[in-house]
Amino acid sequence: MRVKAGNFVSEEGTMPDRKPQRRIFELGNDQNRLLVATSPEERARLRALLEPVTLLPGEILLDVDQAIDYVYFPQSGVISLLTMVKEHQFVETCTIGREGAVGLVTATGSGISLSRVVVQIAGRALRIKAADLRDAITDMPNFQDIKTRYGEALISQILQTLACNTLHSVEQRLCRWLLICRDRTASEIIPLTQEALAEMLGVQRTTVTAAARSLQSRGFIRYRRGVIECTDVAGLKEASCECYELMRNTFERLLPYTYQDPESGN
Repeated sequence: MRVKAGNFVSEEGTMPDRKPQRRIFELGNDQNRLLVATSPEERARLRALLEPVTLLPGEILLDVDQAIDYVYFPQSGVISLLTMVKEHQFVETCTIGREGAVGLVTATGSGISLSRVVVQIAGRALRIKAADLRDAITDMPNFQDIKTRYGEALISQILQTLACNTLHSVEQRLCRWLLICRDRTASEIIPLTQEALAEMLGVQRTTVTAAARSLQSRGFIRYRRGVIECTDVAGLKEASCECYELMRNTFERLLPYTYQDPESGN
């Protein structure tokens, strides 16, 4: 059973003297970045249709070929899109946090999920009925533009992940994933087991253990059961492949508010 989170608080309550274009790491907020980027008028209309929910670790929000009843806008936590490579075996092709949404692109298209969608790190989200969203955005040009841009960024991330999984070492891929997860959560602490990491990277647990030990020996991370701490972000970036920067740059180009707040504070 899904548990509802606390009441949704409007982002219009921001202090008026807040400096523009501050990094969201400094703000420490948990607002969904797509909703932040939407115009105040359209955001107010969407807010009336949104409800808060809690995201629980291991929870399957959608499965392959399942009809999309709800679209989720994460405020915190991390969600994985998993592609089935053979029966009962999946590999992650996309990581979603507060920069994006689950089901947004497909719900307004075929309405059928192409992936298994699993919560990896607990958090909160706002969700809307897919039917309500389809009806609401017909005269929301700003949000439709954001949806299109997000769709492009999402496809780019999936393609880059597929290339990364093919060409780069497990250690490089692990660094890339940790850096992306850090961006999604704005936290150096990542509560995730090596078993879960192995599943997402599509490798054996022992392989992930060896890569994690290598990173820990160089002081890039600190690992204890179920928790990874990023202790040297610069080191992780050096050890990662170029895919991390390519993914980040794509989001910054298509969706500037992924890592920054609007100047107006709206």
